[in-house]
Amino acid sequence: MDILGTLGGGLWYVVFFVIALSIIVFIHEYGHYIVGRWCGIHAEVFSLGFGPVLFARRDRRGTQWQLAAIPFGGFVKFMGDADAASVRSTGAEGLTAEERRHTMSGAPLWARTLTVAAGPFANFILTAVVLAGMLVWSGITIDPPTVSRLVPLPQQQALREGDVILAVAGTPTPDAESLGAALRALPATAEVEFTLRRDGQQVTLGAPHPHPPLVGGVQPKSAAVAAGLREGDLILSAGGRDLVTFSDLQEVVFGSEGRPVPLTVWRGGETFELTLTPRPRDIPAEGGGFRQEWLIGIYQGTTFDLVSRAPTLGETLSLPLTRMWDMTAMTFSGLYHMVAGSISTCGMSGVVGIAQTMGDAAKTGAVDFISMIALLSLGIGLLNLFPIPVLDGGHLVFYAYEAVTGRPPADRVLQVLMSVGLVLLLSLMAFALLQDLTCP
Repeated sequence: MDILGTLGGGLWYVVFFVIALSIIVFIHEYGHYIVGRWCGIHAEVFSLGFGPVLFARRDRRGTQWQLAAIPFGGFVKFMGDADAASVRSTGAEGLTAEERRHTMSGAPLWARTLTVAAGPFANFILTAVVLAGMLVWSGITIDPPTVSRLVPLPQQQALREGDVILAVAGTPTPDAESLGAALRALPATAEVEFTLRRDGQQVTLGAPHPHPPLVGGVQPKSAAVAAGLREGDLILSAGGRDLVTFSDLQEVVFGSEGRPVPLTVWRGGETFELTLTPRPRDIPAEGGGFRQEWLIGIYQGTTFDLVSRAPTLGETLSLPLTRMWDMTAMTFSGLYHMVAGSISTCGMSGVVGIAQTMGDAAKTGAVDFISMIALLSLGIGLLNLFPIPVLDGGHLVFYAYEAVTGRPPADRVLQVLMSVGLVLLLSLMAFALLQDLTCP
C-alpha cells in the first residue's frame, strides 16, 4: 500500500526524505537538549531546520522552539554557545559564576560530555524502540510451527490454516528453527511431502514447494522496485524459463550478467509481462567478507505464514539490541571492505541515494518506511560518533583531551582541526553524492 499515492517522481522522494530526516534530526537534537537540561545547561533555541523561521514558540523555561524554512537538519543553541557540540564560548562573557554554570562552555566537563554524547545515543534509542515495536507487531513464531495464513497462489494449496507442521520431506520440525533449516534444504521439486497434525489426526500429503518464486518483499533502490514488483507477486517465468522454486529464479538472475531479464508475473489472478535489468550488488558471504552478485532486489517469500505469540519483556528488550549489534557489525564490515578495495564504493549512499531509498520504502508500505527510518537513525548515530572535528565524536575527543591534560585544546589548534574536519566531512558527502550519480 502506498503511503501517499498522489505524489510522484522527484517530489515523492523529497517529501519522504524530509519526513524521515526530520524525525531523526528531532530525536538527535532532543537528546542533546534533554540531557543538557538535566545537566543544568540552558537551551536558548531548539530549531528543526535552518534559515528563516516559519514558526516559533517560547516555553516557560525560556527555550525558543522553532521550525525553519530549510528542512535538512536542525540544531540546539545552548546559552553561550552556537550549538550542542560547541567547545568554545561565543557570548558567555560578563556572566556571573552562577549564570556561567548554565552555559555550555561554563558547565563541568562531565555535563558537556554527556550532553554531546546524548545526540547519537538518542538515535540509537530511536532505532531500538522501532525494532522493539516491529517485534511486538510481528510476534515470535510459536512451537511447534502452525500455519496461520496461506498466501494466495494460482494453484490449489494443500495446507490449511491450523495445520501443525510435524515434518517436511521426512525431516522432523519441532520448532521454527528446524522448520527453517528443513525448508532451506529442500530440493527444487514442484511438490514437497508434509507431515501434519490436522484436526487431531496425523496426515501426510504432498503440497506445492513452500519456496516458489514468490516475492516476499522488495528492496529500495532495486531493479524490482523500479519495475513495479510488489510483495505477493509470483514470478512464473524468467528469461523464457518456467520457474518452480525461488532458487530457479536466482539461477536465471545470477547468470544474466546484467542483461535484461523478461518476467511473467502473476498478481491477484492476473498475469502480465515486464522486463528488468539485474544490478551488481555486494552481499555478505559465508565465513565473512562479501561477494558480488547480479540481483533484482527481492526477498524470498513462503507460501504460508506461521502462528506467532507476543514477545516477553526480556525478548522485547534484548532482541532489538542484538539486531542493532548485527547491523552495526555489518556496517563497519562494509566500510572496512570498501576502504580495502575488496568491494565497490557503490554501497555508499549520499543525499540523493538516501532520498531514493526512503521514497522507495514508502512506496512498498509504512512498515518498510519505518524500518528504513530505524536503519538510517542507527547510521546517523554511528556517523556522529566518528572522531572527526565538527561531529559529536570529534568534540568528545576534545573533551577526552581536556580530561587527561586538565585544559582544552588551544584555540589555534581547535580552529585548524575544525577546518580540517569540515573539509573531510564535505569531501565525504561529495564522494557519496558522486556514487549516487554514477552507480547503477
